[in-house]
Amino acid sequence: MGFYTVKWRSLIVLTDKASLMDAFKPELLQQLATTRMPYGKYTNCLLIDLPEPYVCWFARKGFPKGSLGVLLEVLYEIKLNGLEDLVRPLKREQR
Repeated sequence: MGFYTVKWRSLIVLTDKASLMDAFKPELLQQLATTRMPYGKYTNCLLIDLPEPYVCWFARKGFPKGSLGVLLEVLYEIKLNGLEDLVRPLKREQR
């Protein structure tokens, strides 16, 4: 039996631990802790600090294209599952 992970809205079946590590990109967590929102009501706010209702709004209306959209989609999954504490230590390292 393989490992399973959810990537955005599709199910990916992973057959071994190496594949699991390939699917997980820790640099995304680092980017969430250091990237600032470039526009909108929360301009210049770190992505990890965006309020959950704002991120949920993007989930309902559609994420922007490009790397910001990918980061916001990952952030949505993190906030939805209450995993913000995974990213907060990375934010403290930047100070």
